[in-house]
Amino acid sequence: MKIRILSAIAMIVIAVPLLIMGGEIFAVFMTILAIAGLYELIHIRETERKFPFLMKVFAYLLVIFLAMNNFDSIEFVYNVDYRVMSFVIFAFLASMVFIKDRDKYNLMDALFLIGSVFFMGLSFNLMIITRNFDMKYIIYLLLITTMTDTFALFTGMFIGKNKLAPSISPKKTIEGFIGGALMGTFIATAFYVTVINQSMPLVLIIFVTLLLSCVGQLGDLVFSFVKREYGKKDFSNLIPGHGGILDRFDSLIFVVLAFILVHSII
Repeated sequence: MKIRILSAIAMIVIAVPLLIMGGEIFAVFMTILAIAGLYELIHIRETERKFPFLMKVFAYLLVIFLAMNNFDSIEFVYNVDYRVMSFVIFAFLASMVFIKDRDKYNLMDALFLIGSVFFMGLSFNLMIITRNFDMKYIIYLLLITTMTDTFALFTGMFIGKNKLAPSISPKKTIEGFIGGALMGTFIATAFYVTVINQSMPLVLIIFVTLLLSCVGQLGDLVFSFVKREYGKKDFSNLIPGHGGILDRFDSLIFVVLAFILVHSII
């Protein structure tokens, strides 16, 4: 527990100043996290089979490109060149022709790398764009995920009895899910109304915030499913006491992806 607390303090000390500064330094930080996230996905998959070295290098270069795409944009509109998307898909699939040994590289490997590159690159790029647009929005999303996770944990510990998804995450309970969603929604909604926009209909803000809170918990379960699929407790040990980057950013990744879909509503 001591190591976990010290790691959390260290993460706050590093992340908060970078979040406040924004700009290129925040974009670089997010890109580093995207690289680390891709590393963890590749690493956990390689417990079953190794990827060719050049394909991994290619994947890292592409995730850097996607994460830094329009990193200085101040418009909350995600733009990615379809030519880039086509190139990524084509390159990973066409490589199967040149790497003729199916034991070294096959269709499932190609699809895994395509999905992982897009997932990490686009997710962390959206965090950069959200910060550029307005720091208050990224704080709003962080409040949703952190408060939901915190109160889900405590609610589950004290009154949790009914398992939510025992085959995926045995410790999560339905009571924890509800408690986390309610408190995460209450705190984040209060911040939104107080700091971001007081003119929006309160019912709409509550609905959207509750939706994002539930999506965040769904993201947590999805990543837990991936770990269980490969028989792992954590994605890595990059953060002592916490696991890997994806163990900490699982909820936020899904919340950010969902937020850009509902942003036009609020």
